[in-house]
Amino acid sequence: MPKLSLDEAKVTRARAAAARISADIHSFIAAHTTTAVERTVARLFGIDGVDGDGVPLANLVVEDITRGGMLSRGAALALGNACASLAQTPREVAEQLATGRISLAKLPFRPDAARALADTYADQALRRIAARRKEREQLLATLGEGERPHLYVIVATGNIYEDVTQARAAARAGADIVAVIRTTGQSLLDYVPYGATTEGFGGTYATQENFRIMRRALDEVGEKLKRYIRLVNYASGLCMPEIAAMGALERLDMMLNDALYGILFRDINMQRTLIDQYFSRIINGYAGIIINTGEDNYLTTADAVEAAHTVLASQFINEQLARLSGLPDEQIGLGHAFEIDPDKEGSMLLELAQAQMARQVFPRAPLKYMPPTKHMTGNIFKGHSMNAMFNLTSVLTGQGIHLLGMLTEAIHTPFLQDRYLALENAKYVMGAARALADEITFVPGGKAEQRADEVLTKALALLERVEQIGLMEAIEQGIFADVKRSRFGGKGLDGVAKQAPDYYNPFVVPMLAQQYVGGGEQ
Repeated sequence: MPKLSLDEAKVTRARAAAARISADIHSFIAAHTTTAVERTVARLFGIDGVDGDGVPLANLVVEDITRGGMLSRGAALALGNACASLAQTPREVAEQLATGRISLAKLPFRPDAARALADTYADQALRRIAARRKEREQLLATLGEGERPHLYVIVATGNIYEDVTQARAAARAGADIVAVIRTTGQSLLDYVPYGATTEGFGGTYATQENFRIMRRALDEVGEKLKRYIRLVNYASGLCMPEIAAMGALERLDMMLNDALYGILFRDINMQRTLIDQYFSRIINGYAGIIINTGEDNYLTTADAVEAAHTVLASQFINEQLARLSGLPDEQIGLGHAFEIDPDKEGSMLLELAQAQMARQVFPRAPLKYMPPTKHMTGNIFKGHSMNAMFNLTSVLTGQGIHLLGMLTEAIHTPFLQDRYLALENAKYVMGAARALADEITFVPGGKAEQRADEVLTKALALLERVEQIGLMEAIEQGIFADVKRSRFGGKGLDGVAKQAPDYYNPFVVPMLAQQYVGGGEQ
């Protein structure tokens, strides 16, 4: 699409303000850890499985070091010390702990030996993740993938094996990306369920075994179709970094991984979420996983015209926080949505202006464009037309990740035929209009440019205000999505700890440095 004439000075100022906001909150993030971060370290050290009561071993490890006052030092040192003391692997140590035979916090502490063994186990995990990333790169080079915008569908049966059936059908019908929706409420669980699951409500539990099952199924159908099919899940909630690690180990391709979503829409404590998102994004960056942010959700609680600038402001902040976690722009799938009231005169022009503005402001990001949901009424014919307009806007503005709208939105979880019709709609519209963007242009100073400038100007003013008061205060004031949250409220605050002077996480530095990515040290 020919470009809108945006005020690049405003874009630069907005990005600089977001960078300062992110740097300010990062000083807090970098000085703290959480139980979820330390459980992630334990999992990356090879601690998987559950005890006789079904409690994850990673949880037992972190509960033990928390009771013993060692959380602020980190699980890596506690496990490294135990492995050195007992001449056992981390998994063996965790199994002994589960039986009550040992307590990590009560073992004599040998810092040099602890750190050396922590580095050894971290090195092994880094190599495993790098190998999975290399697999993806090789498959993409061999099989290729669909044209952008990539067509993204969801499966949400509650049963991983039924999800597999539906995911394969979607891939055969033309889907490029399949997301397995999590069961309702999993983001509020402070542990990761174990094994394959067949019962969920509104979705399927995110477990490492479920990831493995779906990855294998998509690889099999992708090989037959000669097209790589990307797999998505949710690195969010109280187990955000743990799920990112599981996804990295099982070669997921995308993770919904927003810095603010859990705070605003799940009432997870903001301190906990901001710390967790940092490590989860470091892992995603190293694994080559594209993150998807959740700004589209703002428009489900606020008006899409009046609140458009809050989406843009949040995108700027998410971009900067992601960059601090080592994510390149090509892995930052910033979210936005086609959510303006369709009965509003000129709504298509406004949608086009906002989508094109996002494309230009974040030129290298694989933007994730979300379909109409808020104003879907159950009228499937109008809904199908709304989705066609959404599909047209997406292809004209060069979006990267396109979540298909379902004509039965607001009625039920999509049936196979609903996805088939959505894919047919998108393939027709995008195929017919793909070259259209090369032949049309915006009127200089016209309504589209005026709208884009209005949103950009308001976003800049909002970012400058947030910079003055700080991100946590801005969230407390309800600046984003009209939702107010307290920095001392919500779920999970008791899992936050200030790092001790000798705190050690052996993954942060090499992952940020991208060592071993591509199969060799860089």
